[in-house]
Amino acid sequence: MAKPLPFLGKEPWIQADELQSLLRVLASAGGEGRVAGGAVRNALLGEPVTEIDIATTLPPDQVARACKAAKFAVHPTGIDHGTLTIVVHGTTFEVTTLRKDVTTDGRRATVKFTDDWSEDAHRRDFTINAMYADAAGKIYDYTSGWRDIQTRKVRFVGKASDRIKEDYLRILRFFRFHARYGKGSPDATGLAACVRLKKGITTLSAERLRQEMLKLLSAPRAVPTLKIMGRNSILKTILPYTDDWRIIERLPADGVLRLAALAKDPTNLKSRFRLSNDEGRRISHLLDAPSLSPKLREAERRKLLYVLKEQTWADAVALNWARSRASLSDAQWQALLDLPTHWKRPVLPVNGKDLQGLGLKPGPELGKALRRLEDWWIASDFQPGQDELLRKVMT
Repeated sequence: MAKPLPFLGKEPWIQADELQSLLRVLASAGGEGRVAGGAVRNALLGEPVTEIDIATTLPPDQVARACKAAKFAVHPTGIDHGTLTIVVHGTTFEVTTLRKDVTTDGRRATVKFTDDWSEDAHRRDFTINAMYADAAGKIYDYTSGWRDIQTRKVRFVGKASDRIKEDYLRILRFFRFHARYGKGSPDATGLAACVRLKKGITTLSAERLRQEMLKLLSAPRAVPTLKIMGRNSILKTILPYTDDWRIIERLPADGVLRLAALAKDPTNLKSRFRLSNDEGRRISHLLDAPSLSPKLREAERRKLLYVLKEQTWADAVALNWARSRASLSDAQWQALLDLPTHWKRPVLPVNGKDLQGLGLKPGPELGKALRRLEDWWIASDFQPGQDELLRKVMT
């Protein structure tokens, strides 16, 4: 027998002054605001609530006027879809007018504003994302989301194929939410619709694919979910991949690192998924890194950490550890990973100005001299100080 809907009125985030102030302003303007989607879902699952989105019966222009009058900062970040970003005493909320989709093409929708809460709920993707909570903490559930929360089942609202055709990214979101919140096998009806409509993934932008894949890969049940996607020919629609699941499962829950291990050709990930420059460099540096293992002598470890820097060191150790036969509780591998915590990467005690002070002129030769000096300093296990390094230049 299903448990009755809980009451969220005692939740600290519900009681927070910033949220309550915003909901009061919306009510005083003749409308109603409710917390929508992820915050309610996470609260019911016992997960942290980090972002609070608000749905309201007020149209965007009235929301903006009321919030400006209350001295809240107003930013029209998604005005075409009825979304305003409101900042209340330093706390940011997205406030979106209730809406229904009028036309969709699998990537974007034309919407019409409404004041019907059920109508808004029924155009959302999954039942667990379609619940609302009012200022008092009362939950409104129009799609049996609470039932699915209790069984940890990710289920499309209404007909799965209709929801997917509205936005093909929902195929990836189905698997991402299953990997993050699901339990057992995916909903059979939803899975069948995803398989049937998987070609729609090819119409999605690289940026949207990136966002969902990185979140999926960092989810608690990422590998079992990837296996399901692989068996159903969905994963190959996204990228050519390796199926050494053991390695990926042994890696930290880090989307970028797992993506590099999953891809058959990691060198083209930056362009394929429009990764950020930092993400692209991180993968490039990892691919260039030498093999690392606990067999390295202490001096070799310090030298490699200095050259690779902390992020690449951590990535390379994690990947080599995952590829090894060692237990994930192996103390030697852990000590290798922890090296940056007890050996601070030093700074070369001399610079170009110091060499100019010895008479070297600015230019390529000075740069070469500085690099040769750094190489000798590294080979000397970082022991020579500034005086010894400057004497070295003169010999």
